Amino acid sequence: MERQGYIPGVCNIGPAERVRRVRSGWAGLILTLVLEGLFIIFRVGAPWRLFLFLPATVGAAGFLQAAFHFCAAFGFGGVFNFTMDVGKTDTVVQAEFRRKDRGKALQIVSYSILIGMVVALLGFFTAG
Repeated sequence: MERQGYIPGVCNIGPAERVRRVRSGWAGLILTLVLEGLFIIFRVGAPWRLFLFLPATVGAAGFLQAAFHFCAAFGFGGVFNFTMDVGKTDTVVQAEFRRKDRGKALQIVSYSILIGMVVALLGFFTAG
């Protein structure tokens, strides 16, 4: 079922914005895999593999935002977008709605950081 419109703390982006989030998810995932491949090929030490945290977190954030139909940055900023113009936003006026949006944004950021940490630690502990 396709969501239609802004729902506080649930949905703040439409299809065009979700496509953008999926692209950033793929970019983060591909960069994570390429970086890990280079670490393996060049036998890079375990501490350097902690740098996998950054692209893995970006990738996770992109995919999570697309899946949740919710942009964390928009949630923190009190805006939403359901137009086909990526980046164009409307303001969330009600304080209660902004509070719900910040909560959802914090949830997405927390999940993204957790995923990034797991990936980085896997890289660290599996370094040969």
